[in-house]
Amino acid sequence: MTTYLITGCAGFIGSHLAEKLLLEGNKVVGIDNFDPFYAREIKEKNLDFALRDKNFSFYEVDLKNAEEMQNISQKIDIVIHLAAKAGVLPSIKDPISYINDNILVTQNILNYCQENSISKFIFASSSSIYGNNKSVPFSEDDRVDEPISVYAASKKSCELLNYTAHHLYKMDVVNLRFFTVFGPRQRPDLAIHKFVKLIDTDQQINMYGDGSTGRDYTYIQDTVQGIVAASKYVLQNNKIYEIVNLGNHQPIKLTQLIETIEKVLHKKANIKKMPMQPGDVDLTFANIEKAKTLFSYAPSTSFEEGVSQFVKWYNGQKS
Repeated sequence: MTTYLITGCAGFIGSHLAEKLLLEGNKVVGIDNFDPFYAREIKEKNLDFALRDKNFSFYEVDLKNAEEMQNISQKIDIVIHLAAKAGVLPSIKDPISYINDNILVTQNILNYCQENSISKFIFASSSSIYGNNKSVPFSEDDRVDEPISVYAASKKSCELLNYTAHHLYKMDVVNLRFFTVFGPRQRPDLAIHKFVKLIDTDQQINMYGDGSTGRDYTYIQDTVQGIVAASKYVLQNNKIYEIVNLGNHQPIKLTQLIETIEKVLHKKANIKKMPMQPGDVDLTFANIEKAKTLFSYAPSTSFEEGVSQFVKWYNGQKS
């Protein structure tokens, strides 16, 4: 039985990942600080399933304070570091908090791994690192030295710290660059969640730009499948440092996103056109061949099916 430590386990991705690993018969140690970026009660509800499992242990810890991790008594086999302060525009408004919550916290986690002889490490990176990359689809070999938000810069910085830990302490590391993960429990500030709620309640939605921007939306279960496969790859191999895209390889334009939500909800959107927001990229588009080769990553959920599953979950929250 493998013992996984998941940081950010009460979040959207973390809670789904914890459930998957528990269902596979693993032990999971979860950490979260219930950052007020969105409501604590949402995150607490995300943990309902995991907290009923005897193989799940939870610690409320602020990872900026490294000493708080000393209360963890379990022997950890692998760390999956998902915890981060999210959001592109907020990072431009409050850069210091992103440096502390993302870069400082990642170094604290790496120190914890070294001190506790944990050599297996998965890091949640981001497609935002690619910025306005002109080469598509985005490849892990592309030059990514021009981030256009503090959030993106913080994720790139963490990848560099992870390489340093790999070099100095022989840690086996996979940095997974996520591409716009969506599905049940998605954060309330993200486009699909916001648009579904606003269209459902006959409120106006803001469309930033002319609608031609595209995102490589990746369904939550496909992303979780990729994380689990990557963790098994790390556990079974040594002398590893990899950067791997976890996307869907099928960008969806903003106009198509709105049309799909309209179709699923059977309602028309009231759209207000707005200028592009600072820090927003024009397109994300993942080359996923490396993930396929290394650990047989195979996303299978269509965008419309994913939106349908999200709406089903959203309607369940209202009842």
